[in-house]
Amino acid sequence: MSTTRRLNRIFRPDGRALIVAFDHGMIDGPAKGMEQPGATLEKIVAGGADALLTTYGTARRFAKEIASLGLIMRMDGGGTKLGDMGQGGLFYTIDDALRLGADAVAVSAFPGAPDEAESLERLADVIGEAHAWGIPVMGEMVPGGFDSPAEMRTAESVSIAARVGAELGSDWMKIPYAEGFEQVVEGCYVPVVILGGAKKGSERVMLENIKGALDVGAVGVAIGRNIFQAEDPQAMTAAVAALIHDDASIDEAMEFLK
Repeated sequence: MSTTRRLNRIFRPDGRALIVAFDHGMIDGPAKGMEQPGATLEKIVAGGADALLTTYGTARRFAKEIASLGLIMRMDGGGTKLGDMGQGGLFYTIDDALRLGADAVAVSAFPGAPDEAESLERLADVIGEAHAWGIPVMGEMVPGGFDSPAEMRTAESVSIAARVGAELGSDWMKIPYAEGFEQVVEGCYVPVVILGGAKKGSERVMLENIKGALDVGAVGVAIGRNIFQAEDPQAMTAAVAALIHDDASIDEAMEFLK
């Protein structure tokens, strides 16, 4: 199967994608919204998600529930919340992804972190192997690491991180949103989607950030907790889908949440 055909399982003909991140169980275990994965995944599908970023275990166990979605397998991981999560390492191989039937794989890297070179080399190694088999790679680039402070996530630092991921060969980037996001998009020659991070207090603010990113050239999102921990995951998925694929206004998207 070609890279283009696999990408078409994730991105719609409009070039955009609503990717739901559902890989948090590798760190948090049965976190809120993930206690019974099958039921939550059915709501995400019904709400109009395009693809799922998830773990080997979830993809294997709930293959029926997610059959209609593009599948992005998380290749790497860190420690659990019971210990030191750290910056992690590779847990799986491209052979594992092929056996699973993944449409793409995801690997994180951390420009600006103490072990940035190690994480960048890990991403580059996966890209080389994945592309040899026609498998696209989503590079998740987080300046300073997962727990980096806000001052590490400026438009300038995110722009550098995104461009580095593109230079390494990522097919598209998952990156934090920052004020002045147009700088990020203009400096990155592969598509970018924004990550969500911890569940925010205001649904409107989250939707405004998504809209702001889309308006300056982002092609979608790869968000998790703000969807699967929502009061109604199906409605939240539908609201985000409306922004991404229907060019809905914030008020129109908020109507799904009433």
